[in-house]
Amino acid sequence: MFRLFVGIPFPEDVRAALAGLCAGLPGAKWVAPENAHLSLRFIGEVGKDDADDIHHALERISAPAFDLVIAGIGCFQTGRKVRVLWAGIEKEPLLLRLQEKVESAVVRAGFEPERRKFKAHVTLARFRNGAPDRVGAFIENHNRFGAGPFHVDHFTLYRSHLGNAGPHYEALAEYPLEA
Repeated sequence: MFRLFVGIPFPEDVRAALAGLCAGLPGAKWVAPENAHLSLRFIGEVGKDDADDIHHALERISAPAFDLVIAGIGCFQTGRKVRVLWAGIEKEPLLLRLQEKVESAVVRAGFEPERRKFKAHVTLARFRNGAPDRVGAFIENHNRFGAGPFHVDHFTLYRSHLGNAGPHYEALAEYPLEA
């Protein structure tokens, strides 16, 4: 079985800037800098044949390259508990068009459509029981964070390997965007 997702990798300088944020918040399980990415579509557990179908569907995507800027910090909450701390992505219409094409390709490969609305972000940390007041103070202290612009000239199909030390992401295929 393969645990797959489609994402956009970040250049080293952007990963380093994001890593600079990852400290000083009790209870946070920080994302390793090498795992920083922008998810376009989480797919989940699939067999080899399904993975091949997804790969072939993604190969047919034609979309232009674009630039991205990371700006601001926020969080996702369930009730009063913070679950995820993230850095935002400035609105970019070409990113949204690419995400829609990736979603369509995955559905064409036989998978259910994603039910959640796409929210472009970079996960910085996860929490089991994140305290909103502490996370809120962290966000307030770092809300002017930014990185980029950086050029996006491809997207990637990743395999996620779960382990005790956290996940490890393996790039299975890269798909070029048009210059």
